[in-house]
Amino acid sequence: MNDKMEQEKLDKRLSRIKHKVLVLSGKGGVGKSTIAVNLAVALAAAGKKVGLLDVDIHGPSVPKMLGLENMPLHGTGESISPLEVGDNLRVMSIGLLLRNTDDAVIWRGPMKMGVIKQFLSDVEWGDLDYLVIDSPPGTGDEPLSVAQLVPDADGAVIVTTPQSVALIDVRKCVTFCKQLNLPVIGVVENMSGFVCPHCGERTEIFKSGGGGEMAADMNIPFLGAIPFDPGVVDAADMGEPYIVKHPESEVGKIFAALAAPLLSLKKREIVAATSNGGSRTSYSDGSGTMKIALPVDGGRVSGHFGHAEKFAFFEVDCSSNAIAGSSEAVPPPHEEGAIPEWLRDQGINLVIAGGLGVKAKQLFKGMGIDVVAGAPQDEPASVVRSHLDGTLQSGDNACGHGVGDRADDGSGGGCGGGGQGGCGGR
Repeated sequence: MNDKMEQEKLDKRLSRIKHKVLVLSGKGGVGKSTIAVNLAVALAAAGKKVGLLDVDIHGPSVPKMLGLENMPLHGTGESISPLEVGDNLRVMSIGLLLRNTDDAVIWRGPMKMGVIKQFLSDVEWGDLDYLVIDSPPGTGDEPLSVAQLVPDADGAVIVTTPQSVALIDVRKCVTFCKQLNLPVIGVVENMSGFVCPHCGERTEIFKSGGGGEMAADMNIPFLGAIPFDPGVVDAADMGEPYIVKHPESEVGKIFAALAAPLLSLKKREIVAATSNGGSRTSYSDGSGTMKIALPVDGGRVSGHFGHAEKFAFFEVDCSSNAIAGSSEAVPPPHEEGAIPEWLRDQGINLVIAGGLGVKAKQLFKGMGIDVVAGAPQDEPASVVRSHLDGTLQSGDNACGHGVGDRADDGSGGGCGGGGQGGCGGR
């Protein structure tokens, strides 16, 4: 099978999965697989069709945690059937393919990339609401392969423990997501203190609060803290998810609550069909909207992003790909990073601009906001409609300032416009 046919097969398989979520951590031993398993089970308990893919090639834990060890896999010459747990959960792991649980997988990067691609394209996942992907610790081959193979992933749930030695590595994982334009759904602080079941005294085994502090510092959502509970360990060893075994416990309720942000996700799609060779990102839950922002001066798209007199906001109905509403707002004062942060707080998914600096682009990318630069200085609604129908003509880069130039201060100020004139238009 040639590369084109393989890609078509992968695309076809992934198109039947509404939401793809990675569970990541820059540090081992923080309970990442425990979070992934209980999160997947919580989504399935909410009535969703869920797939759980374990891409930890060297240390797969999911089969043990779900009691699937030594369970036979079935399939045809071209596909494999995942194991089914209950009515709504389907599971695949390299651990299900090993003859013996003591066998070591000694593979380099290309082989791991190949098997992960097969897990995504050759497994009969069927129609799923969610695919939860449990990745090994770190920012190496496996999470990078998934991010490349699933460019429309909804985002990552990042797991940490409270102590500094874990947070140092987990912060790198957040940076990894930002560099790959992978949204961070939120941070979970696991093993956050221990409450004695006999006397009720709380002991900070690994401290507490570090995950929340990191989330606030890095400006990402905090999903919650899970206290240390020996029952979680026992449930994993017995092959029964804690949320099933103890649904009414404090920790069981926290696991269930972690699913809430995922149940409200909008679908994130990468659409590559634009006239200028770029790509578009849309967000939809089937009837949802995406929100586009454009800097405006004198009723037209501004060539000076950071000094625009106002911004035009357009809500787009993703089901019809048409403008559903519009509004205008005055931006905050021109300070480093202020406008990108303001637009993020407005719920913007895409920025279309005439002139935009390199640093501003990097800031937007880190926030999960897509950018089209070098847009013509036309009427904003017309520019948006051109973008939606794929006919928008934009410049290569509407900013001539180098990184570190004062004008390229994170708000794009000082950059010339696209369209006619300016420093990037055509």
